[in-house]
Amino acid sequence: MNNIKQNFTIRDLENISGIKSHTIRIWEKRYNLLKPKRTETNIRYYSHQNLTKLLNIVLLNNNNIKISKIAEMSDEAITDASRDLAFSHAVNDEAINSFKLSMFQFDKSLFNETYNKLLHKITFRDIFKDVFIPFLEQIGMLWHTDTLLPAHEHFISNLIAQKIQINTEKLQYTVTNPKKTYVLFLPENEIHELGLLYLNYELVLRGNHTIYLGQSLPLYNLSYFFETERELSFVTSMTIRPYNDKIVDYFNEIDDILKQSKHNLIAIGKKTADVKELDFKSNIYLYESVKDLLNVL
Repeated sequence: MNNIKQNFTIRDLENISGIKSHTIRIWEKRYNLLKPKRTETNIRYYSHQNLTKLLNIVLLNNNNIKISKIAEMSDEAITDASRDLAFSHAVNDEAINSFKLSMFQFDKSLFNETYNKLLHKITFRDIFKDVFIPFLEQIGMLWHTDTLLPAHEHFISNLIAQKIQINTEKLQYTVTNPKKTYVLFLPENEIHELGLLYLNYELVLRGNHTIYLGQSLPLYNLSYFFETERELSFVTSMTIRPYNDKIVDYFNEIDDILKQSKHNLIAIGKKTADVKELDFKSNIYLYESVKDLLNVL
């Protein structure tokens, strides 16, 4: 655990909690809710315990418990009350906050309890679209602000991936659309597969035959599928740019391969905007998100 981030700036706290720095300082000075330390150069920083406490406070405050009342509670009481609230409510913002707590505390039990409470209220599809997707978007923002460590992201991503895989396995593999096969893969050096895993779930749910090939797949590894006579839809997701940012070269290579075949490619992700003006000779379709693609399937 020595590599786990333990100290945070007030900007980190704002990014993670959604509470403005000014408000955090008021809670700190007026109510003594947080106790930052100072570096040798007199710069304030907050401990991992401060972050966890702040997330608990936000959860309580968002559920109509006044800050003045929270300030009267012990740290243990705040923790207990927030966990009880997370377990009993577990809807949207409350669930997202609980998942944040789970991530930063590496608390698998809290993740599973929150997820199971959600399942009693909404379907797995709604959980993914209305809770996991906004949560993952916030994680993306935390990456850009250097607030999140790889250990945090890997921990929570693996838990979400497990839920997608479990729900996919539960589906009855009855193929009602035998004429089309989807081959799902991630480009070389791409490892962020949650969106692709969920898309595989949706395709199976809709009676499609899928072949899931997973992470970081060089194009030459797809040669078997490129050469088959059966019509295939290749599906990929782009969180980072393949081939050292040469995304145009990547798409031109795929276009050159597919133009002599019946196959097509569906590419998902914001990075696809970089190639939307290309004049493809094959059937290549671009979507900014999984949601956009699902709207037309």
